Amino acid sequence: MKKLLALALSAVMAFSLVACGGEGGGKEEVELLPVQPETIKILAQTNREAEVNILRDQLTHAGFVVEADMQPDYASVSAARDKGDYDICISGWSTGTGNLDYAVRGILHSTGDYNYSPVVDEEVDRLIDLGASQTQAQAVQTYLDLETRLIDEMAYMIPLYSPKSVSAYNKDIIDVEKLKMYKSSGPMWWEYRYADESLNATRPIVFTQNSAIMSTLDPVQGNDATMGTASSNNYAKLIALEVDDTFRLEGTASHAYAIAEGNSEFYFLLRDDIYFGTNDANGNVINTGVRAGGEDVVYSLERASHKDSVPSHKTFTLHNHLDKIEVLTNLAELSEKLDSDTGATILETLQKGIDNEIAALVAKDEDADNAAGKYQVVKITTTEPFPQVLNFLCHSSAGIVCKEQVEKYNAKYMTDGKFDLDKYDVSKDVAYGDFAAFKKGDTGMLWCSGPFVMNKVDDYGATFVKNPGFKAGQEDTPAIETYYLKFIADATAAASAFRAGEIDVLSSVDANMVGTLQADEKFEVRIKDANSTYYCYINMREGSKFNNVDLRKAVLYSINQQDFVDYKDGMVNKVYSVVDTFLHGGDTPRVLEQDLVKANKHLAAYQATLAE
Repeated sequence: MKKLLALALSAVMAFSLVACGGEGGGKEEVELLPVQPETIKILAQTNREAEVNILRDQLTHAGFVVEADMQPDYASVSAARDKGDYDICISGWSTGTGNLDYAVRGILHSTGDYNYSPVVDEEVDRLIDLGASQTQAQAVQTYLDLETRLIDEMAYMIPLYSPKSVSAYNKDIIDVEKLKMYKSSGPMWWEYRYADESLNATRPIVFTQNSAIMSTLDPVQGNDATMGTASSNNYAKLIALEVDDTFRLEGTASHAYAIAEGNSEFYFLLRDDIYFGTNDANGNVINTGVRAGGEDVVYSLERASHKDSVPSHKTFTLHNHLDKIEVLTNLAELSEKLDSDTGATILETLQKGIDNEIAALVAKDEDADNAAGKYQVVKITTTEPFPQVLNFLCHSSAGIVCKEQVEKYNAKYMTDGKFDLDKYDVSKDVAYGDFAAFKKGDTGMLWCSGPFVMNKVDDYGATFVKNPGFKAGQEDTPAIETYYLKFIADATAAASAFRAGEIDVLSSVDANMVGTLQADEKFEVRIKDANSTYYCYINMREGSKFNNVDLRKAVLYSINQQDFVDYKDGMVNKVYSVVDTFLHGGDTPRVLEQDLVKANKHLAAYQATLAE
């Protein structure tokens, strides 16, 4: 029997719905369709308890019976997800490369390695691939069309909010004047300086993260928050992001870069002052004397782009546009090819970033001598014109590893260049970057090209020590000798430790703590919109009831994002999709409004199919 409900009604009976909202907020009576309570199971990590409670309330008012499966950490959520015993899972996606393709390919393309639902839709794939081939200006409409397909038409994900990036610094300890806050990437540790420089060699600077278990120490085997900080500081890359998502070379392995006309050939002029650092038998971080050069760059990027180069490759889809990576020895080519932006020769563009003229190109790492004009140039050719490849080279998975060291650990598991899982027993074998083996004492495993070397780890935190082989004497070499990453699972506990002086930098501040920290004069609190989205992905495996689009839309229209904004004290923005922050920033003209009338209609339509 149909029921008449007022839109402003807030209570709910067992088989009725609450319809609220409406333009003007008036008490318009609406006739809703009869529905049965529909069970929905939410999977989430325990640190998302507040989000689960908000969702529980909203979905209950829309006619759902909510069950929650709360897991203590990321690994436990992953294990529960793999079993498929859930309906929606709260997740977050940060576009650490500052470009639209990364925002969608891994989680929504049918080939994506983080497409857990999975979304398998030819039109979604077509739009993602089209956007990747276009310039930024051309791609705007493509991604708007993709957003419409994802949300309006198919309800493939349930957007919740876009968190603002909030960091806090103890000004009594940290020199904050020159510190930068990045929109897409994490903090650059080498940029930090003490207010009292005499502390550089003796006092560890203390950061925090919420996970005590890192998924991996191999840059291509993980793409999650547990290992991102370690990887970004252990391994140098060819290029990095600036605060506004343009490109920078400070802190990287390159003097300069250039893009040839046609946007499918990319040239990187390598530095000769980056050497791999490691831990010796006494636990000291040392310079191995082995240069991180062109040969290692080629090896690193080739394994990054090949799915079968390592077990559980988590980042290969970020690099599947890489067709050929080579150390260039033909100096004449640099004068023959023209720069895509300026029309100057590639040689002229590359030489703008150096003091000594390029006199010769050398193939072997040990032959490079920049002071004598002998350089290495790595040339990357993409499968098609793809300027966004530069953004993917900013990702931690493009970090430069040592070919010799990685093959020392992995060679016995490889067959014809592919990782042979039949030769590898995950319960006992150790491949390069195995976190458990490092924790047990195999610290000499890591050879790091970046500014820091992970030195040791226990249940309480991880210690990183300055790599003596990274750009000795240059402005972008670290000033502070030791960094400590303290493991604190709870955000409130981390903030308390920061206020007590146990932590120097709080890289991620819980929204509800911002006001408290701002009130203390010794703290610097910085707030910035970020390219991040919290959303629910939906279980659409074979046999799942959520393969029905009406049921997905019933959930979509049950959500009131303003509840999240209010709970987070305005420290989050409403968001329409994972590309919203790029297309519109924090002030989006497209807003997903709660509409319980629509939710009721779609829930009834789904339940009608059950009676057919």
